[in-house]
Amino acid sequence: MKFLEKFNFIFLVAGLGLLVTAFITLGLIPAMMTKSLGAIDYHPTEIPDNFTKHYSTLEEYEAALYKGRDIYVKEACWHCHSQYVRPVGNEALRYGPVSTPGEYDNSLNLPQLFGTRRVGPDLSREGGKRPNDWHFVHLYNPRDVVPQSVMPGYPWYFDKEKNPKPEAVALVAYLQWLGSQVEQTGQPVADGE
Repeated sequence: MKFLEKFNFIFLVAGLGLLVTAFITLGLIPAMMTKSLGAIDYHPTEIPDNFTKHYSTLEEYEAALYKGRDIYVKEACWHCHSQYVRPVGNEALRYGPVSTPGEYDNSLNLPQLFGTRRVGPDLSREGGKRPNDWHFVHLYNPRDVVPQSVMPGYPWYFDKEKNPKPEAVALVAYLQWLGSQVEQTGQPVADGE
């Protein structure tokens, strides 16, 4: 019996040792590295022409980008739209060059929204592919611009005259921002679809 108790104690100590080692190597060290390296704080240098009628200062535009990202997360857009061109399945042919870590090194991309599946198109480089009006119509009723779309409409982001509310403008600002960081890092930008 004492013989088994010795082995139980050895296995207990070894198990706890492995647990502590795993916690340090898989949890603590990456967390410390992330905090020490830190994400690049994104600060726009100018308001894009297609948003000058909505925002008069860079601070308003930057706040709208973060608000748009929060709406993107809240409405669970990332469940159906990825923001990561994977190196498999000829994705590069459809969405452009495979994503690189440098594309996500800014505060608007933390945590990364790689997506859980891809029902809708990848949005990692959506910015500038389509005009704002297309995005507003698509948000209000996606089938008006993409007849086969399974995306739900978001009419509550529009007033009775179907004009976009500030939340819709912020979400479109965020969508139109996606991919602009690729240009800033000097990495290739995908051609439009």
